[in-house]
Amino acid sequence: MARSTRRWRGVTPWLFLLAPLALLITFTYAPIVNMVAYSFTDWDGVSPELHYTGAENYAELFTRSELFEVFFVSGYYLVASVVQIVAALYFATVLSFNVRFRNFFKGVLFFPYLINGVAIGFVFLYFFQDGGTLDAILGLVGYDGDRAWLGTPTSANVSLAGVSVWRYMGLNFVLFLGAIQSIPGELYEAAEIDGANRWQQFRHIIAPGIRPVLSLSVILSVSGSLSVFEIPYIMTGGATGTETFVIQTVKLAFQFNKTGLASAAAVVLLLIILAVTWVQRRLVPDDKVDLV
Repeated sequence: MARSTRRWRGVTPWLFLLAPLALLITFTYAPIVNMVAYSFTDWDGVSPELHYTGAENYAELFTRSELFEVFFVSGYYLVASVVQIVAALYFATVLSFNVRFRNFFKGVLFFPYLINGVAIGFVFLYFFQDGGTLDAILGLVGYDGDRAWLGTPTSANVSLAGVSVWRYMGLNFVLFLGAIQSIPGELYEAAEIDGANRWQQFRHIIAPGIRPVLSLSVILSVSGSLSVFEIPYIMTGGATGTETFVIQTVKLAFQFNKTGLASAAAVVLLLIILAVTWVQRRLVPDDKVDLV
């Protein structure tokens, strides 16, 4: 009887994991395997026939420099991710202390992350249009004249990167806030007794305490900057120099019917993100932090 009970105790966790593992394999790992397989073919995404082409798709990717030039656009989003992390960390630190209306400000900061990305794209499309909301606001402070904010590569990419900061800062804010609030309150009390000001508390208590979460935020920000799609695709469709690597990959697959080449591009992007993540983890290891 005891042996049977131990056997069921060993099997029970796997029974609970059976459904999520099946979903994970079906909708994540199986498509990845198919994507890698398609990257070695000339499939157009429609025809039932496909032919093995070896590494021709990868050779075409690495011999056509214009296919990788779109990564320069990711530089705008990398800069924006730095601004986003700094701003989220600042607000999380301030609102972790006893501030008036802090629950209200928490909701205001997190709310943009809850909005559908398509809706955000259309809202800011009207916001940045000639004579739109932004021009009207600037007119109230004395700036006269319409400007095509999405009309040049620089202004368009800066505008789109600003939208991404507005939308995703709430996620980092919540991550940082949760990490800060998990730090024992006795540490702040001891620091105040020793005469530490807010900056010293942040430097010696908060910053070391949230380092694992900060590392996670950096990984998410870098990978997100390399795989930007939703906002630029909705607002500009990749026009005026705003095309990202993912938008280019989607066009290769669905506009030019080069699913094999698009699959190879997706595999390359996946490998780049994994490599960047590995380098970041090696440079900043996730060591256990003991503040007590």
